[in-house]
Amino acid sequence: MNDYSEKGLLPAGLADMLPPAAAREALINRTLMQVFAANGYLQVKPPLIEFEEHLLEGSGAAMASKMFRVMDPVSHRMMGIRTDITLQIARVATTRMKQDPRPLRLSYTGQVLRVHGTQLRPERQFAQAGVELIGGANTAADAELVLLAAEALGALEIGTYSIDLTLPILVPTICNELNIDEETARSAREALDHKDAAALTGYAAPLSTILIALLKASGPAKQAIAALDAISLPRKAAAQIEALKQVVRELAEASPNLRLTIDPGEYRGFEYQTGLSFTVFAQGVRGELGRGGRYLLMDGEPASGFTLFLDSLMRAVPRKTMDDRLYLPFGTARETGFDLRNKGWKTVAGLAPEKNIKAEAKRLQCGHLLAEDGVEKLP
Repeated sequence: MNDYSEKGLLPAGLADMLPPAAAREALINRTLMQVFAANGYLQVKPPLIEFEEHLLEGSGAAMASKMFRVMDPVSHRMMGIRTDITLQIARVATTRMKQDPRPLRLSYTGQVLRVHGTQLRPERQFAQAGVELIGGANTAADAELVLLAAEALGALEIGTYSIDLTLPILVPTICNELNIDEETARSAREALDHKDAAALTGYAAPLSTILIALLKASGPAKQAIAALDAISLPRKAAAQIEALKQVVRELAEASPNLRLTIDPGEYRGFEYQTGLSFTVFAQGVRGELGRGGRYLLMDGEPASGFTLFLDSLMRAVPRKTMDDRLYLPFGTARETGFDLRNKGWKTVAGLAPEKNIKAEAKRLQCGHLLAEDGVEKLP
């Protein structure tokens, strides 16, 4: 192995992003942030690394195993590289922006790093973009976020996707109301999440009856709601179902063609969510496009939000031919190039006299060149 091939090696889960992929990701990112800003979300930018204890406070403890840690040579305190930006926004909302009027709408974008990937997302470093709605405790806030995610995907021209709604604390609530012991409650939650019908039949009634009914209730929203209505649930669990139904009604009224599914027992990936949550999937695309849901800040303030994963979006956004690179032959006036760039062209200027201008333009991956009579498209 020579020195050049050795230098090209990177740790597992990390990769260089080359042209034109880097430009595509940047364009996707700009489009998302424009949609968020147009809906009143103010952009914030937390640091890539901060004190470990801040990142692990409250709900952040669920991400501890995924975090890279380093020693700060200045303070001699342990620091952590963020694994998720949502928790940083929660910190900002409860400290620097605690006095700002609620509901507080914030947006963000940036890179995150994790110790290990997953089967669906082996990448350990990837970009996130998302929003947080701080202070909204009603179903209108949940519906706003789902609709905003749909609007963002529409702006990216992603046509075939679905939004899967879930209630990650539904099973714990049921078990608590039925006075189920902690170990049984944990195993029941895992069995339902893994769709293990055989395990679900092993619990005592009425828990087994409820869990099997919840398993059968997964599917398109209309059929799932009908199945959930037929289940006899304890009071607090029934209230969660009513809230879910209200959100579905609001979504159906605002966006009748939105594809909604419901999986009431799913909770993996929603470690710190405390209410209605959702995942976005696109047909034929590896990994989820994004996920979000309701949670509580450290001071108990209600919040909800979602994160979109740009690596997954890259696989879902329709690929378009980049044909806006324009070759400017050596000696082209600077003012001419400036005028063409103002018209939307990406110009590539020749740095030496060309023997064959067309061949040089193609060699530099340009689809057009500036000829004597104007812009000429290359074959």
